[in-house]
Amino acid sequence: MKLSKVLEIIEGKPITKNVDLDQEVEMGCGADLMSDVLAFTHEGTILMTGLTNPQVVRTAEMAGIKAIVFVRGKIPPDETIALAEEKGIPLLSSKYTMFETCGRLYKAGLPSCGLFELSIQRWREAFKE
Repeated sequence: MKLSKVLEIIEGKPITKNVDLDQEVEMGCGADLMSDVLAFTHEGTILMTGLTNPQVVRTAEMAGIKAIVFVRGKIPPDETIALAEEKGIPLLSSKYTMFETCGRLYKAGLPSCGLFELSIQRWREAFKE
């Protein structure tokens, strides 16, 4: 899904300068725990989060996140924006909650990161199903 389509679906706005709206994202993830982002996302993911500190950008870079959407209308501090521009990671904002932002994208056909399959596998192993 192109970032232009993402912005349309979430009624969002770009935060960083020179966002390539033709850039493709392959899947989505909503998380505020950066340890979950590192453990469960895949390269090519768009991340929805309520965290606005620079650590989000650093984590996104390490995990191969293509773009970050700040939910609940949050705008990150200048330090976070500058780091994202330096790293080439587009920052977007959505006025919707994380639940609704993720739901809108999922309903429009953007798949999740595969956490469901991983969670089911762990569940079955833990409970011998």
